Amino acid sequence: MNSSHDTGTRTIQPLKYTILIILTTLIMGTSFPVGKIGMLYAPPFLLMGLRYVLAGSLMAWYLRKRPLPTQWQSWLKIILIGLFQSAGVMGCAYYSMNWITSGESAIITFTNPLLVIILSALLYSVTYRFSQWIGVMLGFMGIMLTFGWQMSFSPGTWIGFAGAISFAVSTLLIKRWGHDYDTFVLTAYQMLAGGAALLLLSVWTEHPHFIVNTTSIIVLLWLTLVCSIIQFSLWFYLLQHSDPAQTSSYLFLAPFFGVLSSWILLGEHVQWFALAGGLLIGVGIFLVNRRSSRMRNRVT
Repeated sequence: MNSSHDTGTRTIQPLKYTILIILTTLIMGTSFPVGKIGMLYAPPFLLMGLRYVLAGSLMAWYLRKRPLPTQWQSWLKIILIGLFQSAGVMGCAYYSMNWITSGESAIITFTNPLLVIILSALLYSVTYRFSQWIGVMLGFMGIMLTFGWQMSFSPGTWIGFAGAISFAVSTLLIKRWGHDYDTFVLTAYQMLAGGAALLLLSVWTEHPHFIVNTTSIIVLLWLTLVCSIIQFSLWFYLLQHSDPAQTSSYLFLAPFFGVLSSWILLGEHVQWFALAGGLLIGVGIFLVNRRSSRMRNRVT
């Protein structure tokens, strides 16, 4: 397989792009209720650390014959991506579920597309249309509505929002640096970096334990093989071969799948205002994406 550096400028066929987006967001959505089940048998930072270290190690072993970066600056970039993408996003998302439901955590984590717009404008002077900024405002109104206009009363809400910010930062970093790496090498070693950070955080803040039974092993395998190796490989591939704002905008599908799978797996009942807020977030993200292909300046 060619390095992503060689294929970074190529675009994906529309049908393939649609299929990959739906599959990726479906997997992302299921990781929330499955992870909450796993938290019955292990604390969140330990569970996520095990997930990413195992996934990264398996991928690194499989890719052992591929060339690796030779400069320390390249490894530093991989570590930074891992700290934001693996440790920051899912560490915050899972920790937030100590206060909020897995469906609510999914909704707030995947406000990432709205934050990508704001950070792109602030950091890269990207120009967006008025309708896109309306979409950002509607999206954040949806966040407030989702949590019953009581955001300040829930620590989990702010922790989840920190994960969304981390998601947006990692999205821009991957788009900026990702073409310098083989997609799967980047996926493997950023997971190792993020997983190692989460294990250290677990030792520092938790009482690490893992209850071994059939359910906990199935959960760990699902999180490792499907929600880590497959999901990250697909996500990084999509970001490297498309506009990050456009691709991120489709993440509104992930909380939909997250709420749906939380209802199926956990029996979580979502309040009407959470559903209305999620719908408002989706409308906002649609407005953000509607003109993304006509941006005057692109993130480079």
